[in-house]
Amino acid sequence: MTVGTDGAACAGAAGWSAVQTLGGFARACRAAGLPVSADRERTFLQACAAVGLGDRDRVYWAGRATLTASQSDIEPYDQVFTGWFGGRAMHGVSLPAQSPPTLLQASLEEAGTDPTGGDDEVEEEAVRAAASATEVLRHRDIAALSPEDQDALRRTFATLTARPPTRPARRHTASHRGSIDGRATVRAHLRALGEPDRIRRRRRVVRVRRVVLLVDVSGSMSPYADHVLRLAHRMVQAAPRTTEVFTLGTRLTHLTRALRERHPDRALLAAGETVPDWSGGTRLGETLGVFLRRWGRRGMARGAVVVVFSDGWEREAPEQLGEQMRQLRSLAHRVVWVNPHRGKSGYLPVQSGIVAALPSVDDFVAGHSLAAFEEVLEVVSRA
Repeated sequence: MTVGTDGAACAGAAGWSAVQTLGGFARACRAAGLPVSADRERTFLQACAAVGLGDRDRVYWAGRATLTASQSDIEPYDQVFTGWFGGRAMHGVSLPAQSPPTLLQASLEEAGTDPTGGDDEVEEEAVRAAASATEVLRHRDIAALSPEDQDALRRTFATLTARPPTRPARRHTASHRGSIDGRATVRAHLRALGEPDRIRRRRRVVRVRRVVLLVDVSGSMSPYADHVLRLAHRMVQAAPRTTEVFTLGTRLTHLTRALRERHPDRALLAAGETVPDWSGGTRLGETLGVFLRRWGRRGMARGAVVVVFSDGWEREAPEQLGEQMRQLRSLAHRVVWVNPHRGKSGYLPVQSGIVAALPSVDDFVAGHSLAAFEEVLEVVSRA
């Protein structure tokens, strides 16, 4: 479903595609920093079902009433709405003469729907959307899923979009926009024998930044390791030349070549045959030191975004892990630590390994569900 610029919704694909579009918009708002919880997302879907999808402005107000919590949320919400649905910019739009709650009530009355209950077909679709098994599965803890749900979750990894981070290069290139290129402008004037010519401009070349993934495959991470490697596979496929993957256990294993296989199941099978210490012990400090000595200081970690997937359980002295993390932080552009327990209620980072590593970590994020993996991809792309 797309919302047209003239205010009419173009339902090119009805039913579940509309629900997925609206749900994707809510998740984009969450990625932009808005406080969009699962309850707010469900309320947004119900509000859209109530006002209908035929009016762009009503969809806008349904989202603004349900997905924002303060005045500071309005500007990023407007930007995401315009980017997601297209059409005219909504930035700075003021309240209409008829307030959003009144608009919602009027739409319910026009549709003959009781706001406190009823069996209208559109409202039933909203209930179905709120109870969508796929949407619920996105937020569930991977370790608590049944084998059937595990299989269903694996199929949804194809929906993840990995965007590699970028960095400005030293070189510049000619451009119609950007800063003034004084030398090129003067040379053009000289070629014209002093006659005025158009001002030349230039912009800095943007290159893809390297990403290094360090995945803990010890026994304590075994409920998550398979799905983390599927996430790593998506990231390798998005930028095969600038993404490197290693596993951490009792030894360090370079896994990039196995994950360059296009088909995810074949890639995971090749990875399983490559990793010799799957579900074994863990020596994070020691294996991280091997990575730094053999790969990191030679250039792989320099200026890269390094993502560590681990719960932080360390068999050896945590001081060694803390020292290796400090060295890693001195080389990397940004260090992201993904902990599957970070997203669970009541979790506190009190494990000795996490306590030693956190001072050298730029982003400490959750990694227990598909929704958390989407957040990881956003953090890496913005690094």
